Amino acid sequence: MLLKKIAAAGMLAALVLGPALATAEPLAVGTKAPDFTLPSQENKPISLHQYKGKWVVLYFYPKDQTSGCSLEAHNFQRDQDKYKSLNAVVLGVSLDTVESHATWCTKDGFSFKMLADPDHKVVDEYGVPMHSFPGKDGKPPMAIAMRQTFLISPSGKVVKFWDVKDIQNHSDEVMAAIKAGE
Repeated sequence: MLLKKIAAAGMLAALVLGPALATAEPLAVGTKAPDFTLPSQENKPISLHQYKGKWVVLYFYPKDQTSGCSLEAHNFQRDQDKYKSLNAVVLGVSLDTVESHATWCTKDGFSFKMLADPDHKVVDEYGVPMHSFPGKDGKPPMAIAMRQTFLISPSGKVVKFWDVKDIQNHSDEVMAAIKAGE
């Protein structure tokens, strides 16, 4: 009986939120961050190992040019000088294409790297949950990664993880964690 209730609750969540495509747990704090290479908005390969010796703010977000994602990206852009002074870089990752990133970065003036992961290779490696939504008006179904951030130390370990809820203050939270040496 309990199993039937759990299954029914899961089906209800899938109907409301869309089916989860990736259900892995996020990479654990203390884990060595997996290296990766993805194209940036300039269509140039960016690898995590390029930033060895620096703090890396690896943030995953749902979709280019949407309200919450724009707020988060603008706050990271606003704080770029502060991140540089902390020996840190910000890397954004979504399932959007290089072309989508290029358009958004040009339009909104983002100078940090936005990485395209349409095949969700890095999303899956880091255990970021995804949800799919049915297509509307003849459009194909859409998948999005959920909003999560990993803080990677200069030695390459995941030292902090956020399942981001407070988009407005997230950049400040990340900088505070870097300053605390987490």
